[in-house]
Amino acid sequence: MSKSTRVGIVSLGCPKNQCDAELMLAKIIAAGYEIVDEPGKAEVVIINTCGFIQSAKEEAIEEILEAVSRKKDGEKDKSGLNKKIIVTGCLPERYRDEIEKEFPEIDGILSIGASQQVVEAINTVLSDKKAVMLPDNTKHNMEGERVLSTLPHYAYLRIADGCDNNCSYCAIPIIRGKFRSRKLENILDEAENLVRQGVKELVLIAQDTTRYGLDIYGRLALPELLEKLCELEGVKWLRLLYCYPQNITDELINVIKNREKVVKYLDIPIQHSNREILAAMNRKDTPQQLSELFSKLRRDIPSIILRTTVIVGFPGESEEQFNELCEFVNDVKFEHLGCFPYSQEEGTSAARLPEQTDESERLARADIINEQQAIRAAAFFSTLVGKEYEIVVEGYDRYLSMFFGRGYMFAPEIDGMVYFKADKLSGGNLKIGDFVKVKITDSLENNLIGEIV
Repeated sequence: MSKSTRVGIVSLGCPKNQCDAELMLAKIIAAGYEIVDEPGKAEVVIINTCGFIQSAKEEAIEEILEAVSRKKDGEKDKSGLNKKIIVTGCLPERYRDEIEKEFPEIDGILSIGASQQVVEAINTVLSDKKAVMLPDNTKHNMEGERVLSTLPHYAYLRIADGCDNNCSYCAIPIIRGKFRSRKLENILDEAENLVRQGVKELVLIAQDTTRYGLDIYGRLALPELLEKLCELEGVKWLRLLYCYPQNITDELINVIKNREKVVKYLDIPIQHSNREILAAMNRKDTPQQLSELFSKLRRDIPSIILRTTVIVGFPGESEEQFNELCEFVNDVKFEHLGCFPYSQEEGTSAARLPEQTDESERLARADIINEQQAIRAAAFFSTLVGKEYEIVVEGYDRYLSMFFGRGYMFAPEIDGMVYFKADKLSGGNLKIGDFVKVKITDSLENNLIGEIV
């Protein structure tokens, strides 16, 4: 085949995985291959998988099965669509032997550390040879040009990979390896490049964002990094995701409070609030420390938006401990909360614990938390009615005849939207990435309704 071969990438899972896919996209395009948006139209399909929890593994396997089915259909009708299948990312990192055994139709298997070799893999499979590239995950390279798959006005800025926290339920250290920070100058160079491309919102991500710098500089360097990023002309918003609570220092809080470009929004996964469950999870925080942290954040930054994630049904979690969690999240009143039923992951220490909770109980407890959160979120959204916010335009809904976008209170892809009307004069020239002032007039589930000012 020629370099006009059509290549498609399906990227599953978290924004860290998305960054890996964007690095691969840049290399594939530089090699002269044509990128197609729909995997069903590709001759070579790359499935960048997530293998974090059971539901993510099931999604990845379903995507592989669909590609295998298209490949078999293509062989029958000689269309050549999905002629070659390459699986990359977390799933082959975690289940190398099983994938090759269960899916003989796969032509290439690349672990996380081999993502930089994606063009070599494509060339190999197109010559009808199998590409199996499984270097150690420490070989994973976070540097290089990226082709953004987000809307043009925002981008994820990965500052580290891997994790050293070793939470007992979590497979991330198994998959991604030890915590590894990127050099500050490399992050700043990438940020400058993204801003030149028109990016206005940088969303900082890592497995543990607040740990940034400790491994290479011997100090928590996130405040310093934020200060440097604030100096970049063209950056409108800097947003922090995946902040481990123990490393949210007074210095970091002061930067968030005093720097206008750092949005008053923090994603702080707590996972639980009961002392015994936190200890069994190998989390370093105590309930008192968590309570004091959130009280301080509310006191020092009154407009702050707090997001968290919690796990219910952890082995041995009693009804009393679950109720304690319900009371805690209700006291803090997180504006956004994601609740996950515990997933028993092989290779983790929690998977070997006695008293594994029944799946039905895990799901029931997750439903309770989510129902309670919906009530809290509705109450929070109602307090925004009548206020004006700066909103970044992200599209136009023709069915509703309304524009939609996000305020500082909504992170991309995981939170809600603000839908707003605009008259012909104010809305005629609006485009994606514009910032406009919107007055909130109503709320609907996880979304807000408003009108342009």
